[in-house]
Amino acid sequence: MIKNSEIKKIVNDYSDVRIGVLGSHSALEVMDGAKEENFQTIVYCQKGREVTYKRFGRIADEIIVLNKFKDMASLSVQKNLRESDTIVVPHRSLTVYLGYKTLENTFKVPIFGNRKLFQAEERTAKKNQYYLLEKARIKFPKLFRDPKDINKPCIVKVQEKNRPLERAFFTVSSYKDYKEKSENKIKQGLISRKDLEKASIEELAIGTYMNFNFFHTPISDYVDFIGIERRLQTNIHDYNALPAKQQMDIDIDLQNIEVGHTPASIRESLLEKVFKMGDKFVAAVKKEYAPGIIGPFSLQSVITKDLEMIVYDVSLRVPGNPIVATTSPYTRYQYGKTFGVGRRIAMEIRRAEEEGRLDEIVT
Repeated sequence: MIKNSEIKKIVNDYSDVRIGVLGSHSALEVMDGAKEENFQTIVYCQKGREVTYKRFGRIADEIIVLNKFKDMASLSVQKNLRESDTIVVPHRSLTVYLGYKTLENTFKVPIFGNRKLFQAEERTAKKNQYYLLEKARIKFPKLFRDPKDINKPCIVKVQEKNRPLERAFFTVSSYKDYKEKSENKIKQGLISRKDLEKASIEELAIGTYMNFNFFHTPISDYVDFIGIERRLQTNIHDYNALPAKQQMDIDIDLQNIEVGHTPASIRESLLEKVFKMGDKFVAAVKKEYAPGIIGPFSLQSVITKDLEMIVYDVSLRVPGNPIVATTSPYTRYQYGKTFGVGRRIAMEIRRAEEEGRLDEIVT
């Protein structure tokens, strides 16, 4: 395992920080924020996936094309990252394509984030997101350990078989329903039996879905509330838009594949609940995964008819919601300008650089 002391030594030798990112997920968001704070940027793309970054050329100072995303962890790339004073900003694609073991044990480059914490996002981890929510005393959906106990609408959260970035979630209402749908998905090759055995089965929370985005580091003055967005998913949203009669007539498999985002705001009287939730989560993570949260995180939640907030998913890195950068009123209330996660990251790195505290915000 890479020691924090090694990373601290590397970053303390940096003189002109550059921000690096893997070319997927939320790379545009990260680099745009970096340019707003006058940082140089570099993006590592997989061959055939570089067109987007060439098209938006303003925000990528250097584009490196690799045969595979995982090649970003090669010794030669790591050497170039260190020698060019680069801090890597993590997102979902980085953790998937490089893998948690690589990031924790062999990727010897300063990361803006707590690399030990990334794996907690997976529900199969020992100290996972359920564990952290429980420690923070934040409500999350009831879990069904045994599918035979299913007696109400539930969502089965299972990994897709052939696309590691996607999750093949599906809803069920009984054990019989679970058996039929899961066997069908296994036959279709969408999921594996092995992954199904590790799946989480959660009571389906009913209410308004909102993703609350926060930011905190060891040098932050307090937990920032960045803003809210909602996910656009196919094909469930398309199906829900149909009249009930047509829904009954159509026999299709519903999936929750994220394809975009839409902005949202919350009524003012509920903001205090949102702040409290973010504060409690940061405090819990600091105790369980020192030095705690470094950077953005998202508590994806449902607000019930009783105005109770239930967290159904947690993102422990850049959540990937570029719409917040241009729509959030909350950063404007706090800072006098509207911006998103990408710029907030760059602001913190700039502050740490100016105060000589870079070694406190990387691992």
